[in-house]
Amino acid sequence: MITLVSTDTAPWLVVGLGNPGTEYAATRHNIGYLVVEELAARARGKFATHKRTRAHVAEERVQGHRAVLAKPTTYMNESGGPVKGLLDFYKVPLEHLVVIHDELDIPFASLRLKLGGGDNGHNGLKSIRRSAGSGDYFRVRVGIGRPPGRQDPAEFVLKPWSSVERKELELLVSDAADSVELLVAEGLERTQNRYNT
Repeated sequence: MITLVSTDTAPWLVVGLGNPGTEYAATRHNIGYLVVEELAARARGKFATHKRTRAHVAEERVQGHRAVLAKPTTYMNESGGPVKGLLDFYKVPLEHLVVIHDELDIPFASLRLKLGGGDNGHNGLKSIRRSAGSGDYFRVRVGIGRPPGRQDPAEFVLKPWSSVERKELELLVSDAADSVELLVAEGLERTQNRYNT
C-alpha cells in the first residue's frame, strides 16, 4: 500500500553530515553538524537522541515550517541508515530532504545549492543514495576547497580548520544556515540566485 504525503503539511528534514566524537568536532568534514547546530540555536532548540534512529534531532520551526534538524551519530560513510530512518519515522517526502555537507570542489567559504545530481565521491552522499534509493534531494554544498600540494583529500577533510579558515568559519556557518532558511521559505531558484554566485 502506498501512502501519499501532502508536501504542504509534511515537515522538512534538514540533515547535517559529520562524524561523531570530539576528535572530529573541529574538522572540515563536520561542517554539516555546525550548520544544523546554528539552525537549532536560532530556534533556541536542543538536540536529543532519537531512539529509533541513530541520530540526534531537534524538532523546530524554520521560517514558519515544521522541520526536523538532524545529526546522524554514525560515521559519515554510514549516514544513509539514519537518514532513511528519519524520513520514514517523520513521513518526510524526499523533496523535503535537505542535506548539508562539505565539498572539496568548491572554494573555501563558498556555497552552492542544488537538487539531485552525482555524489562526487562523497561517502556520506553515496550512503544516503543507497539507503533512500535516490539522490533527488536538496544539497547545501559548503566549500572547503582542495587540499594543498599532494595531500590526500581523505586526510584533508579530517584535519582541523586552519587558523585563517577559523576566522571566516562563523560567517560561513551563518551563511549556510541562512541558505537553508531561504530554501525552505522561497524555494531553490531564489536561493540559488542568492548563493550560487
